[in-house]
Amino acid sequence: MEAINYAGQTVEVNDEGFLTNSEHWTPEVAGAIAEEVGIGPLTDEHWKVITFCREDAAQQGTPPGLRRISKLSGVNMKDLYRLFPKGPGKLAARISGLPKPQGCI
Repeated sequence: MEAINYAGQTVEVNDEGFLTNSEHWTPEVAGAIAEEVGIGPLTDEHWKVITFCREDAAQQGTPPGLRRISKLSGVNMKDLYRLFPKGPGKLAARISGLPKPQGCI
């Protein structure tokens, strides 16, 4: 594990950059992670996906996979790839402060 400073807050991340404790997530941390991975600034569309991911993970106990996000968030698959290029399920989870979803390489 590595400690990284995002938006003035030190958080621990695993070797793939996912927060090890999602309780340390804040919207400011999300913005800093998004900038780090080349996405940003975050738009209302990004926040719709991030909010869905966090709420769904709280209800289901695991982060949602890409199909679940596209089916239930109101953001279609094409737009998910536009918003979170090069792995939208994985990037959305990381920016949302959640563990890597199962099924993501």
